This record gives sequence, C-alpha cells and structure tokens, in this order.
Amino acid sequence: MNRRQFLASATAAILIPPALRRATAQEAPFPTKYYPIRAGIGLHDVAPAADGTVWFTGQGSGLLGRLDPRDGSFSTFPLGKGAAPHGVTLGPDGAPWITEGGQNAIARVDPGNGKVTLFRLPKDAADANLNTGVFDKAGTYWFTGQSGFYGHLVPNTGEMRVFKAPRGFGPYGITVTPQGDVWYASLAGSYIAKIDLATGNASIVEPPTPRQGARRVWSDSRSRIWVSEWNSGQVSVHDPADGSWKTWKLPGNDPHAYAVYVDGSDKVWLTDFTANAIVRFDPATEKFTAFPSDKIGANVRQLNGRPGEVWGCESGNDRLVVIQSAA
Repeated sequence: MNRRQFLASATAAILIPPALRRATAQEAPFPTKYYPIRAGIGLHDVAPAADGTVWFTGQGSGLLGRLDPRDGSFSTFPLGKGAAPHGVTLGPDGAPWITEGGQNAIARVDPGNGKVTLFRLPKDAADANLNTGVFDKAGTYWFTGQSGFYGHLVPNTGEMRVFKAPRGFGPYGITVTPQGDVWYASLAGSYIAKIDLATGNASIVEPPTPRQGARRVWSDSRSRIWVSEWNSGQVSVHDPADGSWKTWKLPGNDPHAYAVYVDGSDKVWLTDFTANAIVRFDPATEKFTAFPSDKIGANVRQLNGRPGEVWGCESGNDRLVVIQSAA
C-alpha cells in the first residue's frame, strides 16, 4: 500500500450498529485506554518495549514514534526523505527495526540518540512494498514485501538476501514460532508459507477456505500458526505437527479480520474493520468477545503486546489503544 492508498483507507468510517455496540460492551471485561498522537501522522504498526514505552510507525508522515504511557507524552524520529514505514519490531539489541517501504529499505533506529541506519534492498527488488518483519532465534531479521518478495538481513554483517515469492504478489504478515520456524502469509496469494531458514525456499500450505485472503499470522506457544483471513472474515489455525486446520467465522455481518496476535495465555486477538472493533477469541471455549472503539473508523491494522497488555494503532483516528488483557 502506498501513502496515498493508506491515507484514503484510513479515512474510511465504518459504523457499528448500536445494538451490537451495547452487547459487546457488556461482554468486555477488560479496561481500554486511548493515547492520542497527532492528526495526520498516519499510524500503522506498534511494538511495546520492555521498558514500558511503545514504539509506533507513522506511515502517513514518514516517522517512527515512541509513546510513554505513564504521561501520554511521545517523541518522533524522521526516517528520511520519502519515508513510509509500515511494520516495526524490536530486535535482540533492543532497537526498533522498521520495514521502510518509502525508501525500500530496512531501517534501524538507535533508541538512545535516534540515529537511523538504512539497509537498502537490491535493485532487483525495487519497489518491494515492504510490509512486516520478525527476528528468528539466531537473530536474523526476516521481512515481507507485498510486491512479491520476502527476505532476510543479518544485522551484524549487513548481509541481505531477497527471494521471489512462489506466487508473486501478496507476502504480508510474518511470525516466528517457539520452535524457531518462520512463516509468512500472502494476502493476494491466499496462502501461508514456511521458510527454510538455510536455503530461503518457501513451502506453501493452503488454508481450507479458497481465496480467504490470509493477511497476518502469529504463533501460539505450541508453534501453531494463527491466521487472520481478510476476505473470508475468519480466523484459522494450522498445526504443522499434524497438518490440521480449524476455522471460525468472526461474529457479525460481513466481518473483515485484519490483524492477529496471540497473547501469553494463548488467547487470540484480532481486529475486525466491519465491526470497528478489537476482538478476543478464546480457543478453549470458542467464544468471541468484541471491544468496539469509541470512535468510528478506527482501522486497527496490527496488534502486539506484552504481559497483561494488548496494543494497537487506530490508523483512522491517529491514536494508540491498549486493552488490559489480564485481570
């Protein structure tokens, strides 16, 4: 998604019916808090840090930001001319690493002095439309690009390899399992894939629903892969140990599941653009609980968390949201 597409989609206001709002609000047992940032910053992804602060990307403004939830203050770091950052994750070094689509590079920001270091993609991967990144157990950074690429970067040496995705356009969300495997989802390709960390080859695994629009993925503690399905409005889980799948439809009319995040208790959190809500799914009871935003058009595109908290960016409202996920 380029900056113009992002800004256009972020302004879309999706209304939730009052009856559904009342029902889901009564079910929501956990408190929610919002942190306004700045109008027009174009929030996208979020990464809570161990020190209590929260990093976020401003795709619409070319900035990386850091929020201090204790007082709501925040600081921003410009990433360079034409920057349009998408994903952010914290590396083993404690620094935020960003998929910087505007400059077609992986960016590292020094949390102490704000210095930006860019690792540019090779010319044969121009306009990769960088999306999301994750670190494997060896400290290698793996990333996706919606234009049909995925790749890895070795931070210590700067070595980078980029691979063409099996079906071209679509690589989007990416995750690492407790076993150390790396999987990505292809939105346009409607599949998930496991990457061979030695060769870089990607092995496609087909979800049971055709053309489901696998958007983001997250591993639970059992190394099962949870998938948010944008087109079908479902959440599904794949167990690589036995090849099995299970699938559930999100509640409401015409749901669209964008983000997925699995917390430390293996509860699954999603965002539903149609319901304008963050949704919690308990695999044990197969029950959904919705947490609608108090403003229309929230458009939460990614979720992340730390013990007791689930964080997201309301890209449509330019504010961060946190749900206390444990009593």
